[in-house]
Amino acid sequence: QVQLVESGGGLVQPGGSLRLSCAASGIAFGFYDMSWYRQAPGKERDLVATITRTGGTTNYADSVKGRFTISRDIAKNTVDLQMNNLTPEDTAVYYCNARKEIFGEREYWGQGTQVTVSS
Repeated sequence: QVQLVESGGGLVQPGGSLRLSCAASGIAFGFYDMSWYRQAPGKERDLVATITRTGGTTNYADSVKGRFTISRDIAKNTVDLQMNNLTPEDTAVYYCNARKEIFGEREYWGQGTQVTVSS
């Protein structure tokens, strides 16, 4: 059974930091590109950051460049999102995503974790 379990969300003041973590199980983690998406109320789900299956390449949405850092630990099957200098516009439910094309296309989602940035 495939599971992507996010943790680390919560309430933080503007300018603060949070670290999200996603623990993957039931998949060959090393075959998957891992991403974080977010969805604010009334808005579409948007891509925040991606790290390739080898960890060699990362990509970020323009709105988070320089503030967020995505990383993965292949030994632990985890992918983290370090979020710094948070603003109210970062408030959203954050979702972990695993996607692969090698040996057949597969995609999985976590259940999401709420991040609220407010004073």
